[in-house]
Amino acid sequence: MTEQPAKMWSGRFRAAPDPFFDQWQRSISFDWLLLWEELAASRAHALALSAAGVFTADECDRIVRALKAIGTDYSTKLDQVRDDPQAEDIHHFVELRLTEAVGPLGLKLHTGRSRNEQIATDLRLYIRNRIEPLVGQLAEWAQALLAQAKTAGDAVMPAYTHLQRAEPVLVAHWLLAYVEMLLRDASRLEDCIARLNYCPLGSGAVAGATLPIDRSIAARELNFIAPTANSMDATSGRDFVLEYLQVLTQIALHASRFGEEITLFATAEFGFVDLPEAFSTGSSAMPQKKNPDLTELVRAKVGRIHGAAETVTLLLKGLPLAYNKDLQETQEPVFAASAEAHKMMRVLAPFTSALVFRTARMRAACATGFLNAMAAATYLVHKGVPFRKAHEKIGNAVRYCLDKGCELGDLSLDELRQFGDEFADDFFAAVTLEATLDCHDVIGGTARHRVREALAAAEQRVQALVDRYGSVTLDQPEAAHARA
Repeated sequence: MTEQPAKMWSGRFRAAPDPFFDQWQRSISFDWLLLWEELAASRAHALALSAAGVFTADECDRIVRALKAIGTDYSTKLDQVRDDPQAEDIHHFVELRLTEAVGPLGLKLHTGRSRNEQIATDLRLYIRNRIEPLVGQLAEWAQALLAQAKTAGDAVMPAYTHLQRAEPVLVAHWLLAYVEMLLRDASRLEDCIARLNYCPLGSGAVAGATLPIDRSIAARELNFIAPTANSMDATSGRDFVLEYLQVLTQIALHASRFGEEITLFATAEFGFVDLPEAFSTGSSAMPQKKNPDLTELVRAKVGRIHGAAETVTLLLKGLPLAYNKDLQETQEPVFAASAEAHKMMRVLAPFTSALVFRTARMRAACATGFLNAMAAATYLVHKGVPFRKAHEKIGNAVRYCLDKGCELGDLSLDELRQFGDEFADDFFAAVTLEATLDCHDVIGGTARHRVREALAAAEQRVQALVDRYGSVTLDQPEAAHARA
């Protein structure tokens, strides 16, 4: 084994580092997660050095083969990476293993580069490699929502404003609302890739590489769009990390809203949903309980993910250019939030598929509470009554019904005409449940044929995501790298 200096930077120092400080400042305990990215970036840098004449073709080949072997050797021994007693960080770990494999040649790989550019590159690769499978998971959840929407057909439910029953909508219309959210989230993730997809390699510590390296070689090898444009920005910028965490927060917020509604709808007071037993728990004290633990945990996860975004925001606030050790603290939040987001997405699709909607109970909830009041006012508008006056007339009729204990459709024509001469026999057909749905006959409305059109369009958009991202999974790290 080739003897190594204690630290990658120890030449200038006379005193050994304080033992506690040394352990405290190390990052291998968490940045071991970047092993795949560090190996890929190191291979790319080796190719750039070969083109610059630093390595011969044979030396470059030896380096590349050794780096690939490290990935193979440690793919099932990642705990040994995390617990390595010598390595200060993942960059040091790879250098140590490389030098064990090829001797002093391994030390030449650090020619023309700095750990500042290495970590900036590794983090970009890490986030990019996790965005694509996450988009695939969003698409999978969207497919589960679409399948439920197709099964629901023309089933109806109350829509709420201010948590009060407002108007009836198709159950499919409600489910499609979440599909739209997920499609936007997927586009945000794709936007995040577009902005981070530039290669910092060749930026050096702060001012750029000191050798005439062709930066486009590494960028092309790692499937980046191009090299970064400014070395100071490349080595110190972490806005791509913050943007990713903000998108994860948005995804978690949408999941939390879904979780809140399902939690409410599963209560005896609503009774709209039967929770799947495979995704529920019971009470250790009350034998009758079936608790919505999954949806409650989904609601809670947004706090952890948003907390990661807030952490990075505060870390970046006021940092002078360029690299500062503070930036090391951006890694753990992104690792933790990414893991939580992927695990949350993993359970939401099968949970959604297993939900059973009590459509009869939902329909019954649409029969009372004057959910057809807007349709009734619209009926008067078609009779030439200004909407403000129509609103007032129907409001008076509602108050009359409340006193009488009935619904608008239960009133006689004579009773209706005390609120306006415009009422006629066709009023009753205009305020049925079906007519109330179909009067919302606009793009994005809950009219039955509009929802069928929206469902077909959403299926096409979701399928496009599945076709592009559905085969990428986090269980196949090399496949994720290849697809990036």
